[in-house]
Amino acid sequence: MTEIKIAMLENCDDLMPVKAHDDDAAFDLRSRVDMVLPVRKSTLVPAGFAIELPPDYEAQIRPRSGLALKHDLMLTNSPGTIDAGYRGEVGVIMYNGGTSEFPIRRGDRIAQMVINQLPRVTLAKTDTLSESGRGSGGFGSTGKA
Repeated sequence: MTEIKIAMLENCDDLMPVKAHDDDAAFDLRSRVDMVLPVRKSTLVPAGFAIELPPDYEAQIRPRSGLALKHDLMLTNSPGTIDAGYRGEVGVIMYNGGTSEFPIRRGDRIAQMVINQLPRVTLAKTDTLSESGRGSGGFGSTGKA
């Protein structure tokens, strides 16, 4: 098991990311502040912690399906990526696609975080690529757009 270091901001121990169930893929992230998400705007919601990821790891910040379905809340840059070298407070860029302001309270679950190990790769420049079934077909080329 890989240990990931988490530094909680002052007075934020109650916001420690946790998994609701042992077999969940993601850790729940909570808001550090009370705030209101304005309609049709992106807003940075602070999560109350910083993280130290080992080299070749990333953390992805993903939306919560219930907030998306029930309240039209989404993450503007979904998934957001936290790189191994970042040591600042984790924030969630939330977008309110609904028709009214949405209140966020300290401790509300706002997003989820998945931690992934990344393969070491190099990019090799070439003039040709191998053939595939899809070829160069773009958006919508495999069915209904």
